[in-house]
Amino acid sequence: MKESLTFSVPGMSCDHCKQAVSHEVGGVRGVSDVDVDLACKLVRVSGEDLQESELLAAIEEAGYEGVLVPSAG
Repeated sequence: MKESLTFSVPGMSCDHCKQAVSHEVGGVRGVSDVDVDLACKLVRVSGEDLQESELLAAIEEAGYEGVLVPSAG
C-alpha cells in the first residue's frame, strides 16, 4: 500500500542540501519518490512500508535534522 510521510528539515537552504537529502532518502528501502521543497523546508517521501526511523536516519546521514510532520488526515 502506497503511503507518504512529510518531514520538516529546517537546515536545508540550497540546491546542494536538496541533492544530498534526495540522494540519502531515495536510497531507503521502500521509497519510490522524494520531493524536497526548499522554500517550505519540507521533504515529502512516498513509497511502501515506509519506516519513520529509517527515513530520519537518512536525513541525518545527509547532515540535517528532520522532524515528522503529523498528517492532516
